[in-house]
Amino acid sequence: MKFSNTLIYWYLQNKRALPWRKSKHPYFIWLSEIMLQQTRVAQGLAYYLKFTEEFPTVFDLAKADESTVLKMWQGLGYYSRARNLHFSAKYIANELNGEFPSTYKEIIKLKGVGDYTASAIASICFNEPTAVVDGNVYRVLSRYFGIATPINSSAGIKEFKALAQSLLDTKQPGTYNQALMDFGAMHCKPQNTLCDTCPFANSCVALEKKLTKELPVKEKKIKITKRYFNFLVIKTDDHKTILKERKGKGIWQGLYQFPLIETKNISNQKEIVASEEFQNLFPAETTLSLFNKKEIIHKLSHQHLYTQFWIVETSSLKEASISWENIEDYPVPILIANFLKEYRLKSN
Repeated sequence: MKFSNTLIYWYLQNKRALPWRKSKHPYFIWLSEIMLQQTRVAQGLAYYLKFTEEFPTVFDLAKADESTVLKMWQGLGYYSRARNLHFSAKYIANELNGEFPSTYKEIIKLKGVGDYTASAIASICFNEPTAVVDGNVYRVLSRYFGIATPINSSAGIKEFKALAQSLLDTKQPGTYNQALMDFGAMHCKPQNTLCDTCPFANSCVALEKKLTKELPVKEKKIKITKRYFNFLVIKTDDHKTILKERKGKGIWQGLYQFPLIETKNISNQKEIVASEEFQNLFPAETTLSLFNKKEIIHKLSHQHLYTQFWIVETSSLKEASISWENIEDYPVPILIANFLKEYRLKSN
């Protein structure tokens, strides 16, 4: 119990004042945990405050249109989190009468909820003794115990979960789990670790063997795919444009984008105009100009998007039905949101 006692003592002196910690209501804990998946607290905090103001209960979130939820999520990335959150909110509101599941086994059945999120909600809200394992936990435990098993291997996932569970303070699992996560985020950081003031300095294997930069170990990253996007930003004489909703299971499902021509390499103006997609969309005369002189590289977890925005001016276009005045009403990928911001600055 010495590890947990030391950890909780550190936490009670150093814990972050976060808005979702003012309540143990599962709706707020669930919302915060989903938002903070693959997102830093500093970035997610503003979104959490905005969401809880707009959707103070699970019923409010369930009643919202998916497009509204995606628009409010815009900029956080990994939009499947927002779609799953909305799906599960409707399930809780409509099928469970607003009663949030109260056990790990039931919570993990919710769409978009994995082991970490289910463990966090179950322990914090319902005092169930189930350990969380996230990036912070992997880092702390691998360094303290000197474990070199890759954290993204099946063997590593099992080993660290079992270890985390064995160290858990079963009398106050929620406090312990939050302490471990805060310690990893604030003290045993990926870079610039605070080893000089660490309460575990006398017993940390990584510090003793000078392995803090080597641990935790990750297996080789998966291959990154390069894609080449050409967005056609249409401007008609009556200030109309085209935005289309992305369908299917690929990136940005449910978000809106300008007409897209995807090519095998960076394309020039002549190649874009000659493409079948361009010819089909613009039978009449147009003026085409490249907005960004150098391609924008937008990095996703498994893909790098080399992007060009082409301004297409034409007198009229039947398919162009969206007014430029209303373009901000639509949820768009942050890549397009950033373009719109820059485009407005240059146009004014």
